[in-house]
Amino acid sequence: MKITVSSFKGGTAKTSTVLHLGAALAKYHKKKVLLIDFDSQANLTAGLGFDPDAQDSMAPVLQGKKKIEDVILKTCVKNLDLIPADTWLERVEVTGSLAADRYSHERLKEILSPLKYDVIIIDTPPSLCWLTESALIASQHSLVCATPEFYSVKGLQRLSHFLENISERHPLQVIGVALSFWNPRGKSNAAFLEVIENTFPKKTLENKVRRDITISESSVFGKPVFDTAPKSRAAEDYIQLTKELLARM
Repeated sequence: MKITVSSFKGGTAKTSTVLHLGAALAKYHKKKVLLIDFDSQANLTAGLGFDPDAQDSMAPVLQGKKKIEDVILKTCVKNLDLIPADTWLERVEVTGSLAADRYSHERLKEILSPLKYDVIIIDTPPSLCWLTESALIASQHSLVCATPEFYSVKGLQRLSHFLENISERHPLQVIGVALSFWNPRGKSNAAFLEVIENTFPKKTLENKVRRDITISESSVFGKPVFDTAPKSRAAEDYIQLTKELLARM
């Protein structure tokens, strides 16, 4: 099972969702999980305690200079592995062998196909670029991240068209829309949920992640919130979100 987590803008807790979904699947559901940081900002890599400048990313693998096994790292969570990111990813498609390959978008799918993991989750840049498209082509499912604010919801329509365009060429389904920074008493909640429902019918996940300072604190320690603040509401929310996604899988 391969899932690409995407959003049209930054600040949607996309990377936190990738990290905690992967950690929860490994920790509480005994799944063997691989996380791929496919965003040159490398926040997922840093959030799991690694220095992006000290590791190889998927870039040399895509260029055919390294094997994928050479860049997989063990994390602090049992059964949770990571392929880190670095700045080389940003323009990887216009360099080396990829630049001359008209089917370069297919390269990631080919590289991942032999791997033996229960779940592979790919974190993408907050834009509709080559990296995002390659990740979606390599996946069976897309998880969309959003926040209950105007610009986040506004970008969903463009992301929806992008996903539809890819699904016409490759088998891809939206598994759900995950909402973060959720305030259960927010005045505009109903309006935001209506826009999401119109854009992605029946895809909004029931379990939403509330705003919680323990998330940013956990990233300082390079560990998931399940280890740093296991009693927090963020830990509770991500555990419930993971259960709901497992049911949809």
